[in-house]
Amino acid sequence: MKKNRFQVQRWLESHWISPGYAGGLLIALSIFFFGAATNTMAGWLYVISGISFALLAIAAVLPQQALLSLQVQRETINPVSVGDDLTLELTIKNSSNQAKTLIQIQDLLPPGLGKSSTVIELLPAHHYHHWVSYIPTQKRGIYHWLGVNLRTATPLGLFWCSRERQVPATAIVYPVVLPLTSCPLIDEMGQEYNPNVDEQRQFQMATEGVTRTLRPYRYGDPTRLIHWRSSARYGEFRVRELETSHGGQEIIIALDSAFFWNPDDFEQAVIAAVSLYCYACRSQSNVQLWTAKTGLVYGNRVVLHTLADIHSGEDVFIKEPPNFPMIWLTQNPASLTTLPLGSRWLLWPSDSQLTSQTHDQIQKLPHLGLEIRPDISLQSQLQSSLKQSNL
Repeated sequence: MKKNRFQVQRWLESHWISPGYAGGLLIALSIFFFGAATNTMAGWLYVISGISFALLAIAAVLPQQALLSLQVQRETINPVSVGDDLTLELTIKNSSNQAKTLIQIQDLLPPGLGKSSTVIELLPAHHYHHWVSYIPTQKRGIYHWLGVNLRTATPLGLFWCSRERQVPATAIVYPVVLPLTSCPLIDEMGQEYNPNVDEQRQFQMATEGVTRTLRPYRYGDPTRLIHWRSSARYGEFRVRELETSHGGQEIIIALDSAFFWNPDDFEQAVIAAVSLYCYACRSQSNVQLWTAKTGLVYGNRVVLHTLADIHSGEDVFIKEPPNFPMIWLTQNPASLTTLPLGSRWLLWPSDSQLTSQTHDQIQKLPHLGLEIRPDISLQSQLQSSLKQSNL
């Protein structure tokens, strides 16, 4: 009953007006005086009831007019990481010729971000108020909300009126990036076979067919690189400059987002994925991220956006990861047996999945990996040796 009454009050307030405690009391007294005047035909009671009703009419109209001329603008919200504060900036402008007083402003944040509100005591005519609020973040994600609620009971405080302004907002909270100083999972990736190393060796050993340009001979240049025909034409030694390969090790970090994870383990996997990605970028590797919803993505902003929005058991648009060596992050032990040769893995095991038979199967895998334990910090495990942590 109380909840229904509150909903009716909120509906009245947002569509018309809602009486406050003082307003409801004055309405009751006005009706009482009018009834008494009708029964007694006393003129002074008519005067009191008339003045009361006039006061109620003025108090009902003014709050609505006070909100009509207020305009709200929002600044762009910069992305942050979990644990940092979101900076929300709003500008409230009074475009009327009269000052506004006692305006309550509430930013209609989604439940995951808490609440944010303030009160403007005085906003002069044709002036603006710049409101900056800092919202702590505790969970990654992409948050959307539509507007700002303006509420006032000015000037008499008898009736409340609230109106919503459509000021759409999007806030992005990235997962935490662990400061890895080393990561054997990345550093030892592709040591079995690195096509870039072989390609580089071929370029260095080649003497024909890979010439980029010709330049004058400099002391110390190998004589095998002298282009004799051009040297005879120009009357001086001309040396070939050969193409070289500068591509780094290609790494794919694949997160098994189609599987239904334990929520806490999945959050750790997201942190591990973004930390591995950032470490590989610092190592100047060509790194990409794969998820079941997006497929392969690359670029810092795109990858961070993808990991901020990812969910366990999400819709599958890309059924299988590419058939290349990768770093596979999963909670499904059965998926480890299908990894391409040269891959690495991170496994968040659950008691219901890992049996002695499963352990034996994992021990026979040709891939190295890590079993993530909940009693050890994730950062230290990502920096540990694969041989020591291999199942």
